[in-house]
Amino acid sequence: MTKFSRYAMFALLYFAQGAILSYFTALNSLYLLSFDLTMSQIGIVGAIGLIPFVLKIFLGMLSDRVNFAGWGHRKPYIVLGLIVQSVCLLAVPQIHPGSQYGLYALLAFVLMLGMALYDTCTDGYALDTTPEQEQGTIQGFMVGGRALGVVAISAVLGLLVEGWGWSAAFYSLAVLSLLPLPLVLQIRELPRKPEQQFSWSAFKAFTQMPVISLAILGALYSLIINGANQLVNPFLQNRFGITYAAAGFVTTVWGIGVVLGSLAGGRLTDKWGQRQSVIRAMFLSLGAIFLLAFTSAAWMVWPLVILFGLAYGFYETVYFAISMNKTDPRIAASMFSILMAVANVGTGVGLAMSGSLVDSLGFAATFLILAGLNLLALPLVGLIFGRRRAVPAPVQ
Repeated sequence: MTKFSRYAMFALLYFAQGAILSYFTALNSLYLLSFDLTMSQIGIVGAIGLIPFVLKIFLGMLSDRVNFAGWGHRKPYIVLGLIVQSVCLLAVPQIHPGSQYGLYALLAFVLMLGMALYDTCTDGYALDTTPEQEQGTIQGFMVGGRALGVVAISAVLGLLVEGWGWSAAFYSLAVLSLLPLPLVLQIRELPRKPEQQFSWSAFKAFTQMPVISLAILGALYSLIINGANQLVNPFLQNRFGITYAAAGFVTTVWGIGVVLGSLAGGRLTDKWGQRQSVIRAMFLSLGAIFLLAFTSAAWMVWPLVILFGLAYGFYETVYFAISMNKTDPRIAASMFSILMAVANVGTGVGLAMSGSLVDSLGFAATFLILAGLNLLALPLVGLIFGRRRAVPAPVQ
């Protein structure tokens, strides 16, 4: 596989994720509201759907340890995950969320299980094959590819829903889920090197304070940005009465910000260093979410949404790059998936918490609370990177 094909494969795999995320970020809340579900119920569905991402550790361990039928440690699992995702999307229009709430939640769980499987094994393959000097680049393609999927699909989904109904949107997503397959099938996995052989002793890394603090940071940042992201379109519908198509365009603008934030994030992290980058990402997140609470006119939506997208993409890229740097190659997929799983615990809590807060306090107060939570990252940064060494004063 050429370097171009390799980068294209990673980008398309995350593009497939982005296509699904475009639905969940732009339209899932509105779709479920059309069946008279409450924001609390919507938040619970989102939390249930993210349980597989919390359980990614077991998927990572499976991939690290088991060469599936001799086809490889990564490739067969990626293929299976893509197929499960596609099949579940074909089934969504057959379920009525209002009268079959539990069944809809179960389908969301299985769909996300397929996504979690190919996501975990894609990360594992990247960790197995990417030299340290290209880690920022590969994360840029991954995060950027996912965001590009959101940008390219979100506006189209809104138009599909308004023109042909929800079924057309779900069937289109099912087809898009299979786009990476031709490139994935070209993977030829090499025998694992001795330093890549699975070892239980490598899990001792999780007893180290920098790794523990990094995991907590992942949960915190994910709680904040995903909890806030879930609220954007319902907030705009509540305040300005936006249509489904407008919701799609808002998410497209957000996605453009994420693409820019992710592509710039890798380069800026290399330039500033990981410590400074994560601090700046935290303050950018704080400012962007804080300003969303004061969206009082329609013209303010566009710059604030793209600013929030920049913060989202930058924060994710920085966190993923730090996680790659801290990962032990003996348990590459397992360790990375644990870090991502803890982050997804934060996402699940954030989705449920933000929905409940909106029902009790309203949108503006919820945005302000989420913005303030960013400050909890500051002590974690010191624990992850240690204290700065004082520069000795010059001898007089």
